[in-house]
Amino acid sequence: MTYMNMPGILPGKNSSFHKNLLICVLVIIVIVIALLSSISYIEAQNELIDKNRLLKDETEISVTQWMILVDQGLKMYDDTLNAQMKERFKGFIETYERAGRDPAQMDLIALKEELGGTMDLYVITSTGVIEYSTYAPEVGLDFKNVPYFYEYITDIREGDSFSADRVVREQSTGAVRKFAYMPSPDHRYLFELGLVPDQLKDRKLGLSYVQTAEALKNLNPDLETIRIFDTMGKVVGNKSYVPDPVQKMRVMKALAGRESSVYPDPGQKKEYRYLYVDLRDPDYASDMSMVIELTYTTAPMESKLAGLFLSHLTIALLAVLGSVLVSYGVVSYISRPVSQVVEDIDRIARGDLDHRIRHTHGIEFRRLEDSINAMVASLKENIRRAKESEDALKKTNENLEEIIGRRTAALTRANEEANLYLDIMSHDINNANTVALGYAQMLLMHLVEKEKYQADRIRQSVLRSSEIIQNVATIRLIHQKNLPLERVDLDAMIREAVNHHPDAAIFYEGRTVMVWADALLPEVLSNLIGNAVKFMDGQGEVFVKVEDEEREVRVSVEDTGSGIPDEMKGVIFTRFRKGTNKRSGKGLGLYIVRSLVERYGGRVWADDRVPGESGRGAAVRFTLRKAPDERQE
Repeated sequence: MTYMNMPGILPGKNSSFHKNLLICVLVIIVIVIALLSSISYIEAQNELIDKNRLLKDETEISVTQWMILVDQGLKMYDDTLNAQMKERFKGFIETYERAGRDPAQMDLIALKEELGGTMDLYVITSTGVIEYSTYAPEVGLDFKNVPYFYEYITDIREGDSFSADRVVREQSTGAVRKFAYMPSPDHRYLFELGLVPDQLKDRKLGLSYVQTAEALKNLNPDLETIRIFDTMGKVVGNKSYVPDPVQKMRVMKALAGRESSVYPDPGQKKEYRYLYVDLRDPDYASDMSMVIELTYTTAPMESKLAGLFLSHLTIALLAVLGSVLVSYGVVSYISRPVSQVVEDIDRIARGDLDHRIRHTHGIEFRRLEDSINAMVASLKENIRRAKESEDALKKTNENLEEIIGRRTAALTRANEEANLYLDIMSHDINNANTVALGYAQMLLMHLVEKEKYQADRIRQSVLRSSEIIQNVATIRLIHQKNLPLERVDLDAMIREAVNHHPDAAIFYEGRTVMVWADALLPEVLSNLIGNAVKFMDGQGEVFVKVEDEEREVRVSVEDTGSGIPDEMKGVIFTRFRKGTNKRSGKGLGLYIVRSLVERYGGRVWADDRVPGESGRGAAVRFTLRKAPDERQE
């Protein structure tokens, strides 16, 4: 297909330059707008997420700080009760002394009333067990089950000073109490006073934390609930609330690890944050630390992100639409000169070489117009010259055909004449050789021993002459006649070649196999076996072997002679390359072997009879393709 048949101006394309340019511009604009919109959206998204995260961090910091302030205020109130409880221990110790330091002889109920009836009394043994108390539910309580607390009261028992605890909840009843401790004079027991709940009604322990938490909910519009859990995992300020198993597990994990954690719940559009507030005080046995559960809703944030995405997508689509309109006008203005040039070129391509390219705006297009006009003028001149050259070439071809015809006829006659001379030479020289061999044989029969050697040299020379003529005839036959390949009995061919040397020690076990070859295959075997016999002077042995190799057979002709030097193994099959042995021929025999084997689709190479020992005999090996029997074929 030529250029003038193309519908578009770009070879191999079906669309116009205007369309291609418009598509390219739009693709670039869309990519740029998409990239800028994506960057803008990601920046706005990150900013919105960062603000939301910052608001949560500030909320959690405020909640933590306010809880610490509330705890400090309650601590100050708790400390105001210390002096009152320390004073009560004087009567406790005096009664212990009057009872002979035997708690069993003490009337704790009477002592409670004597001390004002506002406090319960406890006697704790050195093993950490409450042995006697005015508060029956606590009798028998073993503090060894709480190792850190047992260690704390043991230190107090072994010391000499008064120690007060914070207002805490009892583990068994959940009632609010304040405890204080004093060791017995003999340090065998630890005395404990517990301020009864009625005296602590005005303190409102749980309400202070809860009211503060409710007030802090206004810090973050996404914050739905705030719950406070004490170190026992119970909700502060709401005795009836029972945490679910997942909630309980998260609280206890925060208490055990003393660290905060976050649990998102995309399905419910919630996010749960558990803040661990460390309120431990080395001066008190009780740990006032707490875990604050903050439940956030993520729905407003997801709604804002969706709106942000929609707004950016709308802006991007409007930008693309506006770019399409602008691009169409710009591309039309740019491509108009190109369309005019294409129309003019198409007219010129249809054969109107006198048509000129129209003028358009732009320096580059002016240069293009001038270049095309100059090219058309040059083309017209070249066409004229080509026409003249074509006429001249026709005349030259006519003369050349006549010359070639004469040369061909002369070569044919010369070839026929050369073949005639070769036929005459082969026939007459062979006749002369036959006569010479007859006379040489007669001389060998009648001469004495010394002259027999000379006569034998003559016979050998005549034999080599006959061998050369036979080789030349074989090479001529290979090049002149393209004999078809056929199924040949390799065993019969080998036996025929062996029979030509009845006086030589040739060993062949025999193997029936059909191969692809032609009537010249005996030349291969005769040359190889003849060479092996000739180079051993009749003193050694020749072995012919046939080995099966799947789709082909390998034939080896081995002798026990002096072998072939390594440097000669790769070149002895080349035409006119002679061996180093004094009996080497003219270099045609092995060349014929290689030519025929390669014609049959095989390969031939020289080797050592004994691998790695070239002086212990030569081996020439070649392969032939196996031919299936007639039934398989």
